[in-house]
Amino acid sequence: MTKQRLRFILPILFVLFLCCKSKEEGKHIVVSPNLELSKINDNGYVHISKIFLDNGKQYNCNGFVYINDDKAFIFDTPANDIATEHLIKWLQDDKNITIKGVVFNHFHRDCHEGMDVFKKYNIPSIASKRTSELMNQKEYESPDQVFEDSIVLHLGNKKIVNTFFGEAHSEDNIVSYFPDDQILFGGCMVKSLKASKGNLEDANTDEWSHTVKRVKSKYPEVQTVIPGHGKIGDITLLDYTISLFQK
Repeated sequence: MTKQRLRFILPILFVLFLCCKSKEEGKHIVVSPNLELSKINDNGYVHISKIFLDNGKQYNCNGFVYINDDKAFIFDTPANDIATEHLIKWLQDDKNITIKGVVFNHFHRDCHEGMDVFKKYNIPSIASKRTSELMNQKEYESPDQVFEDSIVLHLGNKKIVNTFFGEAHSEDNIVSYFPDDQILFGGCMVKSLKASKGNLEDANTDEWSHTVKRVKSKYPEVQTVIPGHGKIGDITLLDYTISLFQK
C-alpha cells in the first residue's frame, strides 16, 4: 500500500472508530422480540419487556440490571416468563455473569411475573416484608429473602441501598439506589415525563408526593432516574411525579 493511499484511508478508519465507540456508549440491545436492554453505563442496563394483561392490553415495563465483578443483581423480573428466560441466558451465557438475586420493587405482577423462572435457576428473590405479605395475600409464590424497611446489598466494592420511604403507587413500594453511579431505580412510584397517573388501584395518592419528596431529599445528587414505565431521565422525573400528585 502506498503512503498516499494510507494517508487517505487512516482518517476514514479513525472516523469509523469514533462512530463505533459512540454507538457502544449509547447501546441499545435487542436480545429477542420479547426483551430489549438499554445500556446506561458499564455497570447498568435497563431491561424492557411487555406485560400482557387479562383484558388483552400490553404495556412496556422497565427493570434494572446492575453488574460488578462479573456478578449482578436484577431489580424486578422481566414482565413475562419468555423475556425472563432470555435475560438470564443473556447474562449467564453471553456475558458470563453470575446472578446473585432479584429484588422486587413492590407486589404487582410487573415486578415479579418471572419469579418462577428465577426459581428454576436457583436464583434467590428478595423483597420487603410488606411486599412478601401482599404477595401471599394474592397467593403468589413467596420471595426467598425478606427484609424490614431497608437492605444494603453488595457487589464487590459497590453497594446498593434498597429502602421503603412510604406509600405511593402501592403501600409497599421501595426504591433502589446505586451511590457509586448515582442511579435510582424508582419503579412505578416514579413517573416518566408527561405520563398520566396510571394505575391507582392500590395507590395512596394522599401520600405519593410526600414519599417522593423524601426520596429526593435523601438522594439530591442522583443523576439517572429509572421509572417503572417509559423513558428514563434525571431528577426532574422526581419533580414531575411530585407535581402530578401534589394536593
